[in-house]
Amino acid sequence: MAEPLLKVDGLHAGYGAVEILRGIALAVDEGEIVAVLGSNGAGKTTLNNVLSGLLRAWRGSICFEGEVIANRPPQAIVERGIIQVPEGRSIFPTLTVRENLELGSYRRARARRAANFDRACAIFPRLRERLGQFAGTLSGGEQQMLAIGRAVMAEPRLLILDEPSLGLSPRLVEEMFGLIARLNEEGCTILLVEQNVMQTLTIADHAFVLENGMVTLSGSAPAVMDDATLKRSYLGI
Repeated sequence: MAEPLLKVDGLHAGYGAVEILRGIALAVDEGEIVAVLGSNGAGKTTLNNVLSGLLRAWRGSICFEGEVIANRPPQAIVERGIIQVPEGRSIFPTLTVRENLELGSYRRARARRAANFDRACAIFPRLRERLGQFAGTLSGGEQQMLAIGRAVMAEPRLLILDEPSLGLSPRLVEEMFGLIARLNEEGCTILLVEQNVMQTLTIADHAFVLENGMVTLSGSAPAVMDDATLKRSYLGI
């Protein structure tokens, strides 16, 4: 059996003296969409930041393509192909759409910038219509598309999406999940970190539910969706 693309085992991390992650274990196989679900404060963003090298792991292991990457600098992790689209998008509002996209290939895939630019615009055609527009003047949905398009420019081996549906209208949420599914169909492995439980599980292969910095439920997406505890906690059923 092939090794997972990403394997996390016994991961502990936090801020100052406050422990947030308490022994996280999860795996992501190549080609999958793996969901990390949980309410505010569960530790989802902390996990993303440790995987991205923005926050140090206290203990535990993180292996990517069979190599230990825990506590490597963020730029080294980007160069390996782990690309995070953070919560809140973090686009550059005073730069144009084109400039934001081109910055995505600053550390990785610079030689294929033109081809990846065309790919990003094909996935998100609205961006092509707005290449000369300042990014800060885009709608919320368009800014999220831009943030993901910028990540596509780096040819991610693993794309981490942190709350991509946050603040979007129901119609745009539906569109966003469709675009994420399309990215996966084109070969992109995705770690999808969300509070939108049911829509996330409809496109995911596997899921991990976090509560208080620990994995309390994991399995195939259909099995997690059918779990009685999850239904009570998130759907009131």
